[in-house]
Amino acid sequence: MTQKNTIQCPSCKAEIDVNDILYHQIEEQLQQKIHAEAAELKQENETILSEIKDKESALRKEQQNFDQKLSDSVAKQLKAEKKVLSDQLKKQITEEQSDQLTALQDQITEKTEQVKELNQTKIQVEQLKREKNEAEEKAQFKAEQSLTEQLKVEREKIQKFADEQNELKLRQKDEHLDQLKRQLSDAQRKAEQGSMQTQGEVQELAIEEWLIDKFPLDTIDEIKKGQRGGDCLQTVNTYESQNCGTIYYESKRTKDFQKTWIEKFKADMREKAVDIGVLVTNVLPKEFDRMGLMDGVWVCTYEEFKALSFILREKIIALNMTKKSGENQVDKMGMLYSYLISNEFKMQIEAIVEGFTQMQTDLDSEKRALARIWKQREKQITKVLENTTGMYGSIRGIAGNAIGHIKSLELPYSDEPDAEEKEQ
Repeated sequence: MTQKNTIQCPSCKAEIDVNDILYHQIEEQLQQKIHAEAAELKQENETILSEIKDKESALRKEQQNFDQKLSDSVAKQLKAEKKVLSDQLKKQITEEQSDQLTALQDQITEKTEQVKELNQTKIQVEQLKREKNEAEEKAQFKAEQSLTEQLKVEREKIQKFADEQNELKLRQKDEHLDQLKRQLSDAQRKAEQGSMQTQGEVQELAIEEWLIDKFPLDTIDEIKKGQRGGDCLQTVNTYESQNCGTIYYESKRTKDFQKTWIEKFKADMREKAVDIGVLVTNVLPKEFDRMGLMDGVWVCTYEEFKALSFILREKIIALNMTKKSGENQVDKMGMLYSYLISNEFKMQIEAIVEGFTQMQTDLDSEKRALARIWKQREKQITKVLENTTGMYGSIRGIAGNAIGHIKSLELPYSDEPDAEEKEQ
């Protein structure tokens, strides 16, 4: 028989088990310790989450500052280049006008000198022929008046010619500026088109590589550029069955969603005889706030495509198993098809995709936070090492060999005495 450790209460004479009392005391102590550790762990988690949020806010602010500085820098550079071009054109026009005005001024000066000489000659003639009659004086006056009128006409012609030349130069400058603006606009448009095309090709390649990585049993065929159709074709395979079905993917990365894509994509699906079509786009239709089925084609973003591909692949495998079962094949096919196009199936897929998307977002946030922390610590370590090295070099430069060598801060051969020290 097992011996019990009991004592008798002196008051009520009841038997009390000592083991039970010790067990309850130990159990209560353990529970208190567990609660304390859980509270401490919760506090640590809240502190870490707060730090992550603060760092994410700082990163967004830095990104905004960088974008603003980049925009200001580009605008400032364009303004400076425009001013340099305008100054060059003004300088060129001013120099050309200055040369023309100088030549015209020389002509006027030459003719003025000729007039002076002519007047001097007439004065001399007048002095020599004072006896000439009034008729000759009138004739001389008329000749002078005619010459003055002629000079006035010549001056007006010269001024008109200069004005016409200036107008042509200004028109030429304006035309040149308009031509530069058109060239700049064409270059910007071509750059945007090239950027959009490159982004589209990057998304196509990302879709294809992701499918190959996640579904190694499946056959992923790329649709060559220049051929009609989407971007890649996924043939679903399993260990038990080959060619269970096909999923057709097409990537679109433009500013606006066009409904004409759907009809063209459906025509390509009929031509390829595929089971399911998925259109991956960065801009959803206006009536969609998330992925959905549009006229028999699944439309989703790149992030939603990852979860959607898993779900559609499983449905194709299930559909293939139903085909092979041979029992009530027509009814099962009809029921499965009705289920695939039903609102219930759509809502289930949306819920699954939302879960995958949130998980992916949380994972990316954690990655960015850790990368930022590592980068910050790396910069701090580098800063400490650089300052330490600089301080060590400054002290060595002042005190010389009186300061001991630190091998990690010097070249491998720097701790050897030089030739002068060996001679001493």
